[in-house]
Amino acid sequence: MTTLRLRPEDPADAGPVRRVLASAFARPDVATPPEVSLVDDLRSTPAWLPELAMVAEYGGEVVGYALLTRVRVRPERGDDAPALALGPVAVAPHRQRVGHGTAVVQAALDGATELGERLVVVLGDPAFYRRFSFGPAGELGLTSPWAGLGEPWQALVLPPDTSEEGPPPRGEVLFPPPWSRV
Repeated sequence: MTTLRLRPEDPADAGPVRRVLASAFARPDVATPPEVSLVDDLRSTPAWLPELAMVAEYGGEVVGYALLTRVRVRPERGDDAPALALGPVAVAPHRQRVGHGTAVVQAALDGATELGERLVVVLGDPAFYRRFSFGPAGELGLTSPWAGLGEPWQALVLPPDTSEEGPPPRGEVLFPPPWSRV
């Protein structure tokens, strides 16, 4: 029986990850989807957290990917607070709709929780991300260049959320430069 293996990306996965991203985000009007370049560019920035670049492997083939990278939340007053951005998330077309996307996202979120991360933002389909308890980012006082898109701009406060930690950061979410090219 073939099982799904979830693990952090290693350097040998760069090519397979590019193929998964290219096939999942393929459009007839572009030769290479911007999500491919986004991941390549993020790898060389301080935002890259290799332990939070998760692959889903099925039958020895990389079939899914979920990436969490560092962003900052700039409050009206005080210092920036660390947070994470989820994306891109991709599953090879021939393995979609069998739970691989859910599994690889959950693995990335579990990894972030284990590392003590507090907040994750995402721009994506609310119907998909609700299953992980993402909700409207605006309700948490988070803005970004994508906040005007409404429901797809979402956030998740990771457990444990204790009263000793105080509320999650509020303010403008600042993305690393590669995101401005998407």
